[in-house]
Amino acid sequence: MSSSSIPLSRYQYRLLAVLALVNFVNFADRQVFVPLLPLIRAQLGLSDTQLGSLQTWLLAVLAIASLGFGLIADRLNRRAVIAFGVIFWSLATLASGMATTFTFLLVSRALVGVGEGAYAPAAQSMISGAFPQERRAFAQAIFATGMLLGGASGLALGGILSEHYSWQHIFYLAAVAGLLPGLAVLTIEDPPRGPRTEVVPFFKLLSVPAFVAMLAAGTCITFSSVSLLTWGLDFAVNYKDFSLREAAVSLAAIALISSVLGVLTGGYVADRLQRRSSHGRLLAIGGALLAATPFLLFAIISEDKWAVLIGLFAAGYFMSWYHGPVTAVIHDMMPRRAHGTSVGIYMLVTQAVGGLGPQIIGKISDVRDLQVGLEISVGVLVCGGLLMLLVIHFIRRDGLRHPVLDCFQAEALPEQLP
Repeated sequence: MSSSSIPLSRYQYRLLAVLALVNFVNFADRQVFVPLLPLIRAQLGLSDTQLGSLQTWLLAVLAIASLGFGLIADRLNRRAVIAFGVIFWSLATLASGMATTFTFLLVSRALVGVGEGAYAPAAQSMISGAFPQERRAFAQAIFATGMLLGGASGLALGGILSEHYSWQHIFYLAAVAGLLPGLAVLTIEDPPRGPRTEVVPFFKLLSVPAFVAMLAAGTCITFSSVSLLTWGLDFAVNYKDFSLREAAVSLAAIALISSVLGVLTGGYVADRLQRRSSHGRLLAIGGALLAATPFLLFAIISEDKWAVLIGLFAAGYFMSWYHGPVTAVIHDMMPRRAHGTSVGIYMLVTQAVGGLGPQIIGKISDVRDLQVGLEISVGVLVCGGLLMLLVIHFIRRDGLRHPVLDCFQAEALPEQLP
């Protein structure tokens, strides 16, 4: 009997619920910052380049922290790593609300990345360890749903609350809310893993061509997506005649509905395709990203508000297919004791390099035009989709599990599971 027909246990449901809640609060904290950009710009007198650098430095620190904590997650208790991350990013958010200068705000926002880097590799490793391979993409998609719901909620709340409260008070509220899930994480069991002797050396993972190609693809995807998330609301206000509240609520609603539908569809379709082919999940990711690009361009160049929203809805739906399957693909290629490290490497490269997107697009906005910058980000997304399809070539050539990892006792392929 296929493991896909085995019903989920109470433990699996609880694990997903708690970790999805952590993801929700994390991204609500990150995206509540976006509607506050005009207020911070006005009070601290910042340029768009400086505002973009706030997000860029957060992602850079997140990238470095992800690698370090990914290595730790493969060696120590993952629950403790996640709890540390939740507490740390909450305290950093609290410090952000105390900022009175650009430098203070830059440092405190960057430190949020330390907490975020601690929880993500460990949480995704726990999920893949608790679910059979045939269900990994959908399980990771449920986890990503927390991210998407949290991001949309943070965007909407930031826009609504900014009409009544200062940006400092909104950061304080986000910090308090972030502490709550940390306690719940300590109540779930850590799934079993292989012995520590099976931990894979860092550079051994970088000798897998399919994984290196995924790093290049993920960098392009991150560059485009974080740029669009950071500057989309400001673009709607300054170029499409939305009010700040109207833009925040409308874009949050669009993101909420389209992304949740997309991430669940993507996880389901990717798992179905994976049963037919060892590269089925990659087909789902690459095809959906390429399908999203014409809708993004339509939204950017349209003048009618409804046309903008419709384009963003369709684009958000297809772009969110990426979130669940990408982690499942990485974990399918790696032994269990490399799950945290492999995600850490992926986040290091994609966030450190792709995270330059908001600052680069902000610089283009200062020098030329924000619309031109966003159009460039769409072109980068096309590159990401094509590179993700290139990974298929390496998997066909080397197999889903590269021979260089054979000595680390990679878990059995689906057809070999009891």
